[in-house]
Amino acid sequence: MGARKRIRANQIKESKKEQYFAILRNCPTSPRKMRLVADMVRGMDVNRALDVLKFNSKEASDRLEKLLMSAISNWQIKNEGVRVEDSKLIVKEIFVDQGRTLKRVQPAPQGRAHRIRKRSNHVTLVLDNLSNNDTQTE
Repeated sequence: MGARKRIRANQIKESKKEQYFAILRNCPTSPRKMRLVADMVRGMDVNRALDVLKFNSKEASDRLEKLLMSAISNWQIKNEGVRVEDSKLIVKEIFVDQGRTLKRVQPAPQGRAHRIRKRSNHVTLVLDNLSNNDTQTE
């Protein structure tokens, strides 16, 4: 590894220490269905987002609720002694990428076969303090 790449890699590593995030990989839900739920909680306060996910009827909301709880616990590990209620955490970023696709075959009439694509996704959720967000925009 060259000097520039090493320096850049160290910069990225240091910036990740200041971020609070959680990643869900190979979730067996279609990315299109997961994005519908992810769009609902983007930019929300963490407590409100948990309530929205808890009372939503979609299956993807259960998985996102667990991911949000994981991101909160990652935040608590890096900020010991600070309460979540006092910190004004928000869901800064949430994005859904396409994961691997399992290809299956379903029998069809007259000896044919139809291909079934079982899609999966990767979800990344980033938390931020509301006070940090205000100072960056000014």
